[in-house]
Amino acid sequence: MGMSLIRSVRLLLIALAAVLALATATLPAQAAPADPVAAAAQVEPAVVRIDTEVDYQGVVGLGTGVVVDPAGQVLTNFHVVQGADRITGTVAGRSYPAHMVGYDRGRDIAVIQLIGANGLPAAAIGDSSALTPGEPVVALGNAMGSDRPLTREVGTVTGFGRTVTAEDALTGTKDELTGLMEFAAPVRAGDSGGPVVNSAGQVVGITTAASVNFRMGPGGKGFAIPINDAMGVAGQIRAGIPSDTVHIGPPTLLGVGVRTTPRDEPGVVIHEVMVGGPADQAGLRAGDLLVALNGTTLTSTNTLTSVLDRHYPGDVIDLVWIDSTGVNRTGKAVLTPGSN
Repeated sequence: MGMSLIRSVRLLLIALAAVLALATATLPAQAAPADPVAAAAQVEPAVVRIDTEVDYQGVVGLGTGVVVDPAGQVLTNFHVVQGADRITGTVAGRSYPAHMVGYDRGRDIAVIQLIGANGLPAAAIGDSSALTPGEPVVALGNAMGSDRPLTREVGTVTGFGRTVTAEDALTGTKDELTGLMEFAAPVRAGDSGGPVVNSAGQVVGITTAASVNFRMGPGGKGFAIPINDAMGVAGQIRAGIPSDTVHIGPPTLLGVGVRTTPRDEPGVVIHEVMVGGPADQAGLRAGDLLVALNGTTLTSTNTLTSVLDRHYPGDVIDLVWIDSTGVNRTGKAVLTPGSN
């Protein structure tokens, strides 16, 4: 056999060996898909257990959040922390008091700050637009309570662009949450605000579920805010940029409990007035019909909260109402900070 032929055979054998080695190296990754629970474990150190207390109702609540900044900024659902007089966030085995950085009520997104936190593990953020139906995901949450292990609800992505109705028992408002991702996993109330994690260990959604004061339909399904949408809102909040939908800081307080009027007419029915609050000092009483706020006619309780979300403590707003004897009245209220 000539030298050139020997050299050719040898080169062919080397090439075949390289191909076989490459195939052998890549085979395990193809044959063994990623374990979604193991992938979700990468996010667990950044999961925040949220405990809330509401003095007005005398209730406590559970929720979840995820660290998006090592200095203690946490992404969660607005309804998890709405109306709370005290918020506590527990992460990496340590508890911190927290306050509201800002929120978007209609998108059900809030950012809270863990006071005194630093050097926390921040979650890896994925791309929700890359998700496909049937893809496995894991929802991490605090449904079992802050002294118990995290819930790890395993499921698959089943749809996109979903719309659900949500009713807030505190304010009586009913909203539609749109653009949600649906996934087949049995999430529960305390899982709200927690991360939905893909097989790469990245957060691709924020679970939104029912809670003590937040009722959703249809029930029995898992829904999440796609992380691309959630981080867009969170970025505006963290930058301190208010808008018609984003409110910076805690909600503004008027100090009334309201219900939508049962008749097809403008106004909301005042069923409770906080003693010493702005509405009380302006002269509003239970049983009155609040018709307009700062020139905006109130067609529902949603209109009331949306107007208040565009105002801040110290703002003076004009009130128009009809008292329980049928007399038209006007007044002014100086808004104060609400709870968190």
